[in-house]
Amino acid sequence: MLEVSPGTLVHLNFSIRLEDGSLVDSNLDRDPVKFEVGDGSLLFGFEKQLFGMKAGEAAVFPVAAEDGFGIHNPDNIQKIKTDQFTDVEPEIGMIMGFSDPAQGEVPGVVCEIDEEYISVDFNHPLAGRKLEFEVKIHSVEPVQSH
Repeated sequence: MLEVSPGTLVHLNFSIRLEDGSLVDSNLDRDPVKFEVGDGSLLFGFEKQLFGMKAGEAAVFPVAAEDGFGIHNPDNIQKIKTDQFTDVEPEIGMIMGFSDPAQGEVPGVVCEIDEEYISVDFNHPLAGRKLEFEVKIHSVEPVQSH
């Protein structure tokens, strides 16, 4: 029986939870999703946990912050002058889109507001968080070359 490894196509169901059990994402109640190992659709920190698993197996893995969405980087919090916000009245916790020449539209979370500046956190919202990854493997097959 084929094991999950580079060069395989995997059908699975999954859930991702925070340490306190809060659900982040899940398809446990839906049809399985498929992905090719190494195609970038699953973060490597999650993907590597699956290596060696076979169809019919299920498991729950802890995922450290550095293996998930990364460590929270204080350098990714930027102060933007209040007068730059003309179209909307920012509120703490609001997610806003910002133009970035290298990445296009990027989301940022308003985290602090004062008279002169608004601080926006451009870290992934799950950066710095330990996660729990639950998975059920339905099938593992070789990737078909075209």
